[in-house]
Amino acid sequence: MRPHYLLLAGLLLSSPALASNERINQAGFASSVTTENSNQVLPLRNTHLLEYLFVDVYSAALYAPADAKLEQLLASNSALRLELYYYRSIKRQDVIKAAWTALERQYDTTTLATLKPSVDQLHASFSDIGSGDRYSLTRTSDQHLVLRHNGQITFESNDRQLADAYLGIWLRPDGLSAELRSALLN
Repeated sequence: MRPHYLLLAGLLLSSPALASNERINQAGFASSVTTENSNQVLPLRNTHLLEYLFVDVYSAALYAPADAKLEQLLASNSALRLELYYYRSIKRQDVIKAAWTALERQYDTTTLATLKPSVDQLHASFSDIGSGDRYSLTRTSDQHLVLRHNGQITFESNDRQLADAYLGIWLRPDGLSAELRSALLN
C-alpha cells in the first residue's frame, strides 16, 4: 500500500512543474530571434512562468548570445530580448504602477528624476494588456531599445540608461520578482 502513497506524492509534487512547462509551451516562444538593426540572431536562453497568488500572469523568455554570461548580461554591451506572453488581462495603469514600484526600489531619487521623462515616454506607448498579448523589449548591440506589442513596434529609443533601467525591472535585484530574475539569469 505504501508504493501507492509514494506514487501519489510524486505526482502531486511534480504536477506544478508539469503545469508550468505546459503554460510556457502555450506561450510559443521561438528558439531564436533576430534583433532589429544588426540582424543578430539571439538564441532562447531561459524561460519562466510568473505566478501571483496562484494565478498564472505571464511567461517570460530571455534571448541572449550563446556565449553571454547571463548574470552579467545587463551590464554588458550584448544584445538581448525579454519577451512576455500574458495569460491575463491587465490594465495599463496597473502595469505602469508595478514598473514604478520596481524602479523606486532599484534607484535613488536623483536617478529616478533623470529617468522619469524617458520612462514616461515609454509608458505613453502602453495599452491595456489582453490575454494572449505579447510584449518584447529588445536592446540591440548598438544599445537601441525597441518595444513591441504583438509584433508591432510601439516605442524606440537610443537611451542606454532607459534600456538598462527598464530591462532591469526584470533582470536587476529588487525588481518585480526575485524568482523570475533568478530563473532567467541562471
